[in-house]
Amino acid sequence: MRDETAVLEVNFIPEKTSICRKNFRLSDAILTGLIYLCAGIAMLLLIGIMGYVFVRGIPNVTWQFLSTVSSTRAGTFGILGNIVNTLYIVVLTLLIATPIGVGSAIYLNEYAKPGKLVRAIEFTTETLSGIPSIIFGLFGMVFFGNTLGLGYSILTGALALTLMILPVITRTTQEALKTVPDSYRTGALGIGATKWYMIRTILLPSAMPGILTGIILAIGRIVGESAALLFTAGSGYYLPRNLFSKIFESGGTLTIQLYLFMQKANYDEAFAVAVVLLVIVLGINALAKYLSHKFNVEIER
Repeated sequence: MRDETAVLEVNFIPEKTSICRKNFRLSDAILTGLIYLCAGIAMLLLIGIMGYVFVRGIPNVTWQFLSTVSSTRAGTFGILGNIVNTLYIVVLTLLIATPIGVGSAIYLNEYAKPGKLVRAIEFTTETLSGIPSIIFGLFGMVFFGNTLGLGYSILTGALALTLMILPVITRTTQEALKTVPDSYRTGALGIGATKWYMIRTILLPSAMPGILTGIILAIGRIVGESAALLFTAGSGYYLPRNLFSKIFESGGTLTIQLYLFMQKANYDEAFAVAVVLLVIVLGINALAKYLSHKFNVEIER
């Protein structure tokens, strides 16, 4: 009797439709095709722009162009001074912005109690990231350059760029800290660790991939900025005579020099500078991807 009952139960099981079986819909096929079309257009635009810049610029990128400074007396024409100024701007801006941005994110995520103050700070940060860069340049020129007496200098440009990249570093660090499981916090505090020791030894290493990604993306924005630096850092292209005194002198970055070349109708040299900028940006993105992958592998171990 049991066998017959089992057979009857099996026979009366309703037929189930597999979730893997998909019905063909014309609307789904059209939308999928549009998505692929949009992705293809975006890729073609990127390839087209980069290809055009490389074709126009690579023939003009020479070792002398990269390793000398423009000088009428010496008969040289190059962008080495602008490359050095770009490095100064990047390093000085990160030295100022990174501690402030990471510290603000730690406060918002770990110390501040959810409420109006936290919402106001987050709203202010998001608003700051949407302000046009030329306004940062105007403010930097008036406040840092004129009021504080720094004039046209690399330090003035770095301070103006600090205001621009603070939202990037703060928000990415805050989101990276949110991805760390709460069990890490409760476990560390449960064994007697202080809150700062827990943040320094557990949370920050776990969130390091996201933090580094935000910092490297901020570097990309620094390298590509021109409007704010045109008002604050100036357009000087000479090599530094002293390592520290240079920050108080005018210094034009690669983007400023590109703008000046275009203004003078030196298109070949402008495309050569554009090639250098594209190589730097591509290298920064590759470095961000590599470091993020490396830290993720170490955390999984």
